[in-house]
Amino acid sequence: MISDTPEITRITPAMETTQELLESHPLDRFLRGDRMPHIWCPGCGAGNVMAAYINAIKNLEIELNRHVVVSGIGCTGRIAGYINLDSYHTTHGRAIPFATGMKVANPDLIVTVISGDGDLFAIGGNHFLHAARRNVNLLVICVNNYIYGMTGGQLAPTTPLDNITTTSPFGNYEHPFNLPYLAMASGAAYVARWTTIHLRRLTKSIEKATMKPGFSFIEVLSPCPTGYGKLNKKGDALDVARFFQEKSVIKHGSNPFDAGVREGKEIILGEFINRDDRPSFLEYQRRMEERVVGKNANK
Repeated sequence: MISDTPEITRITPAMETTQELLESHPLDRFLRGDRMPHIWCPGCGAGNVMAAYINAIKNLEIELNRHVVVSGIGCTGRIAGYINLDSYHTTHGRAIPFATGMKVANPDLIVTVISGDGDLFAIGGNHFLHAARRNVNLLVICVNNYIYGMTGGQLAPTTPLDNITTTSPFGNYEHPFNLPYLAMASGAAYVARWTTIHLRRLTKSIEKATMKPGFSFIEVLSPCPTGYGKLNKKGDALDVARFFQEKSVIKHGSNPFDAGVREGKEIILGEFINRDDRPSFLEYQRRMEERVVGKNANK
């Protein structure tokens, strides 16, 4: 006989443990659950970059209270607010000066700037140049989606030639920045580029750059289906992922001058620069302090 009374399943301690495992995730402790769900559009690559960064700091096994994430304004800037670390969401274009101050004031901190191409290379461009010139001990990760995604899809310093934005409806005629070349020319100690489908390589690159003395820069090419993709008929995130897979060529150690993004051309990825011949900003600062202390001691 079939009963109308539902069967009651008694939960055992073992089942409770299994349920907890099913409801948790290995990276949960790195995220601010109260900030979820996130605001990113479907197909945005910012979440992939956040995952790569979180996996990198997990693999490094350095105390979390030593890590600081700084961001500026924009879609990518939201990463700092979602990560369960000391983080700072600064004013537009000013992430690098904030980060520089933190690192100089407390050299034991591991400071990472994660922001977008518009924030870092338009209003924030001058700060990037001088931080790289000084070889400040920072890692800067730029999520480059070729557009101002959050504020309406305007032309950015990285928008490829002939591409359409809301402020270049007939096509862009301004030459874009080649970010790896710019970083190298400004004096960066480590320069790399990946896409949001190269997550394992990106994670390893973040690990290496985090421990590198001096100024490190990683560009991550990322889809923006809602803004850039729609305007330029690039399709959805899967279409962009296939495009990255088909067009990307990894060339470690190649000249960043040749790494400019051009419509229809191959996308050059890899670790371009990894130099140790320039003392970092903090190293020079320490030498100066020792020199001053020595002079005072001899008086």
